[in-house]
Amino acid sequence: MNKTYEILIGNELSKGTSVIPVVNPFTGEPFAEVCLADSVEIDKAISLAEAAFIKTRVLPSYQRSRICAEVASGIQDRSDEFSKIIAQESGKPLIYARAEVARSVSTFEIASQEALRLDGEMLTLDITESAHGKAGLTRRFPIGPIAGISPFNFPLNLVAHKVAPALACGNPIIIKPASSTPLTALLLGEVVQNTQAIEGSLSVLPCTSKNATPLVEDPRLKMVTFTGSPNVGWDIKKRAGRKKVVLELGGNAGVIVEPDAEIDLAAKKIAFGAFVYSGQVCISVQRVFIHASKYDDFLESLISKTQAFRPGDPLDEKVTMGPMIDLENAERIESWVNEAVAEGAKIQTGGKRDKSYYPPTILINVNPNLPVACSEAFGPILIVNSYTNFNDAIKAVNNTDFGLQAGVFTNNMNKALGAFNQLDVGGVVINDIPTFRVDNMPYGGVKDSGFGREGIKYSLREMTEIKLLVYNHMMENKGSL
Repeated sequence: MNKTYEILIGNELSKGTSVIPVVNPFTGEPFAEVCLADSVEIDKAISLAEAAFIKTRVLPSYQRSRICAEVASGIQDRSDEFSKIIAQESGKPLIYARAEVARSVSTFEIASQEALRLDGEMLTLDITESAHGKAGLTRRFPIGPIAGISPFNFPLNLVAHKVAPALACGNPIIIKPASSTPLTALLLGEVVQNTQAIEGSLSVLPCTSKNATPLVEDPRLKMVTFTGSPNVGWDIKKRAGRKKVVLELGGNAGVIVEPDAEIDLAAKKIAFGAFVYSGQVCISVQRVFIHASKYDDFLESLISKTQAFRPGDPLDEKVTMGPMIDLENAERIESWVNEAVAEGAKIQTGGKRDKSYYPPTILINVNPNLPVACSEAFGPILIVNSYTNFNDAIKAVNNTDFGLQAGVFTNNMNKALGAFNQLDVGGVVINDIPTFRVDNMPYGGVKDSGFGREGIKYSLREMTEIKLLVYNHMMENKGSL
């Protein structure tokens, strides 16, 4: 019989009123089931978070830091368990699941450090005669209970990027994990239970989108931090009322490869950035613009490196390419590729679906107005284009509704700085792929990629408010005692 995982409300487990299966994307078979929270349990979790905030908001820095460090240690101690659950419920190859667990440990370690750096500043206010004798002091204060809604593709580290900064600054948080990958978040909740965290600091509530409405609309929650699709994200913003909102909504990442770049190295990195975890990464490389003088050499190298991915069971240590999250998404990618081919595109490698597995696929001669080129594919597709003018390549990368990250391979500093100034994205990576992310850097986008920034230091700014103290130290002398 498959194990049933219960909802976590603070330190209490609840069976809920219904369950759904958790399916292994590789086998297509359920291997567990998870209970779903209903409106009553969500209300209970919000009330608990509200009560917990009375205590968490006054926790000293050293204690918040210690809690985050304990979580990091707890994840590390159970890293094998985390890795296997990630591979089972998301279809992510074990080699990449292990890397995600290691990053999550780092995320909480960074939060432990940043909890000690949540500083304010002294202000000089006597810039006019009327302010003579006055000084200012600022501090950052936690805003209150937060709702975090996370996607399936990084079921531990993207949850960590919401939970870690919340714990670091003293905000209780309620996590709604993706329905297809809830078990990893529940296991993280179990780790948090075994720390000094105040009860109610974290609840993990798998639930339907309908039942999740209070997480967006309830005024007791002061912020929603969401990672997922643009349609859902912008709808959340409309419904969130006065609460703060941070949206990380995906991308359509482009890379420019200049003729002075090391072509073979660029091809190796781009193949990885396009196809790691079946392209189901917000900053996957989807479009490449290679200078015409290097096009043939680059394409040959790219195809060779793409064909080196090893498909199979994600739990196999040697596998580097697993299935997509479900059959529906594999069929969607198949239809997009077929549409492009019907319009004149040519497949260089891949292109043949096997159930939920879609192989790494390279396309050329693609109409840039087709969904496969201008929408977020979130699948193992890479489109290769050529150019002759660098500024034209910049414009082509910008020709999308998204703006998360972009990459440029060049050793020309003027072009590197030009790309930084002109690309409409949240981050520009020089001589590497836009799939690059380290967990302390500011991460987020513009346009349909959302707004606000993650990365612990930057998340702490989103999750806190500045408060100003003005002190008059030149009171009128009323005489001595």
